[in-house]
Amino acid sequence: MSFSYGPSPVVQDVSFTVGAGEILGIIGPNGSGKTTLLKLISRLLVPDQGKVLIDGQDTSRWSHRSLARTMAVVPQETQIHFDFTVEEIVEMGRSPYLGRFEAMSKYDRDVVIAAMEATSILPLAGRSIRELSGGERQRVIVARALAQEPQVLLLDEPTASLDINHEVEIFELLRTLTIQEGLVTIAVLHDLNLAAEYCDHFLLMSQGRVAATGMVEEVMTADNLSSVYGIDVVVYENFLTGRPHVQALGRNQDR
Repeated sequence: MSFSYGPSPVVQDVSFTVGAGEILGIIGPNGSGKTTLLKLISRLLVPDQGKVLIDGQDTSRWSHRSLARTMAVVPQETQIHFDFTVEEIVEMGRSPYLGRFEAMSKYDRDVVIAAMEATSILPLAGRSIRELSGGERQRVIVARALAQEPQVLLLDEPTASLDINHEVEIFELLRTLTIQEGLVTIAVLHDLNLAAEYCDHFLLMSQGRVAATGMVEEVMTADNLSSVYGIDVVVYENFLTGRPHVQALGRNQDR
C-alpha cells in the first residue's frame, strides 16, 4: 500500500499480515508514516495503490456501516465536547447496529454492560466523562470500541500522556481482550520497552517504508533501531520477563 500527500510520499509499498489473537505494534520515529498507515487501514484515507483485506475481502467495497461493525478505532486524543455520562459514551459504540431512531435492544444493552465490565468502568457508568482521570477516560474509549464488537482494533498511541500505572493497565487490558476475543489488534506505539512486553510482532517504519517486520525479538535489535532512530542503543533481555529491552546510549554520529 502507498499514499502521498500531494507530491510527497508518506507511505510506500507497505505490506503485512496480522492474525486473530495477535497484537502488532507499529513503531518508528516521528514522521515515519505510522499514523497515516493506521488511517489508511481504517479507511479514513484512501490509498494511492494497494488495499486492506479482512478475511480475504477488500474493505474498500464495504459500506461504512459494515466497516464499523468489523473495525474499531481508538484515537490518540478524543475530544468530547458535551457532558455525556460514561454509559452514554459506550452506548455510542452500538450505533453501527441501530437505525436512525431505533432504540437499543436487550442484546445491545448486554454488549454495553459487557464492554464496561471488561474495561473495569461499570462502577463509573453514571459519571460524567469530564470528571474522569486520563486513564479512566482512555478505558471508556476502549470500551466504546469494544461495544462495536470488532474483529479488528486499531489504536494510535493508546497510552500517550498516561502515567506508568495507567500505561500498564491499558496494555494488560488489550492483551487480555485480544486473546480472549480473538481480536486483530494493531497499535501505533512509541514506548518500545512497554510495547515489547505486550506485542507479538513489530512493524518498524522509516521514512514511510517498512524497515523491518517480524517477531518482536527479530525486529528489536540494536542494528535495526540504531539505523532507524539514528542513535546508538544496546538491546538486552529483560531478566524478569525474557523480553527485549532497549537502552539508548546517544546520538549515532555515523548517521
